Amino acid sequence: MFGNGGKGRGIVSMTDREREKRLEPLRVVESYWHDLATTRGEVPLRSEIDPRSIENALEYAFLAERIAPGLAKLRVAGAHLNDLMGMETSGMPLSTLFTPAARDVLADAVTRVFAEGVMVKIRLAGEEGFGRNGLQGDLLLLPLRSDMGDMTRMIGALVTTGRIGRTPRRFDIESVSVQAATLTRTSPDAEAEPTRTAPETPLVPGLAEEAAPFEATPSSDAKRPPYLRLIVSND
Repeated sequence: MFGNGGKGRGIVSMTDREREKRLEPLRVVESYWHDLATTRGEVPLRSEIDPRSIENALEYAFLAERIAPGLAKLRVAGAHLNDLMGMETSGMPLSTLFTPAARDVLADAVTRVFAEGVMVKIRLAGEEGFGRNGLQGDLLLLPLRSDMGDMTRMIGALVTTGRIGRTPRRFDIESVSVQAATLTRTSPDAEAEPTRTAPETPLVPGLAEEAAPFEATPSSDAKRPPYLRLIVSND
């Protein structure tokens, strides 16, 4: 990149540009959530999520359900999450993707999403070891309501940079950012709080949940889309 007078002015960081490009799926999911929330003036319903509206982010997106305080189960998950674990992740706890040391922090973040309707953004670092080189990640968590109106559903996205290598890949937490989910037509870039360490739309392949309980071995005649097997906050 070209500087200005040799003093470095006007230089564009390719690292920053690459990270911005990598984070695009998170922005797609967040923007879509905000569009739904500002239209209704409240946290969107799970049944309002139309996968066609976030087609470019489906590989990284997921839907989860509260099953206990601080614990969410992946109901449907994009191919990238499956690639990170080396297996189908639908039906697994979200915490499966995290190291034991990171799970208390994750549980606190998940609790706040469901209890307070906030948006959470988490910076991740992949656990390293044999066959596992450096892997950086970013996770977005946003609340949804069930058809009963309770805030027990979640939509999110997880993107990474680096070679996945030997699976499964689990993550430590570098930082957590919590902010009130915007329900009015304002910029989603509200000031964040840093912390440590309508009618149903038709379900389409990508984020469609099956009515039957999760089964480890899907039925042989079940048809799954080739792109996904399957696979935003507010005070």
